[in-house]
Amino acid sequence: LTALCKDRMNFRLLTFLNLLLFSTCSSSPPNFVLLFADDLGFGDLGCFGHPSSLTPNLDRLAAAGLRFTDFYCTSPVCSPSRASLLTGRYQTRSGVYPGVLYPGSRGGLPLNETTIAEVLKPLGYATAAVGKWHLGFGANGMFLPTKQGFDQYLGIPYSHDMVSDRSVFKGSIWRRSVGA
Repeated sequence: LTALCKDRMNFRLLTFLNLLLFSTCSSSPPNFVLLFADDLGFGDLGCFGHPSSLTPNLDRLAAAGLRFTDFYCTSPVCSPSRASLLTGRYQTRSGVYPGVLYPGSRGGLPLNETTIAEVLKPLGYATAAVGKWHLGFGANGMFLPTKQGFDQYLGIPYSHDMVSDRSVFKGSIWRRSVGA
């Protein structure tokens, strides 16, 4: 437990997950989906008060579920924000800051960072990442979600507009791991 609590943010993430797990009387942990939309601002959804955005499906999900209202982002771009959400750490401490990772980038989300998937796995959860990863690729896919605690990955490592070599993306969709 001490190793997982690298700082206050990891401790808060672990506390949140424990509360989530023990808030039900069921013998099995509850299922949940964590949505992280690309470049979507807090005020862009109807459920958060946007006067003209029509987002009825997301509004319905928000009404029936849990909404994060205090996720503060110190970076206006997606890679550091994603790293922060997955690790519970400030962007400046996540190893992915200040900018966006590109296909030519050498790094990615450091493998020694504890992700939400790595916290959930020992609790019996099956985890998956779907969509744009944008936290690095690395040699032989060393920074992909399956190396960061996720059991499954169906998505692209970067934005569609950043793909420099489509041959490695198996029709622009990356499946599970490099050898898929």
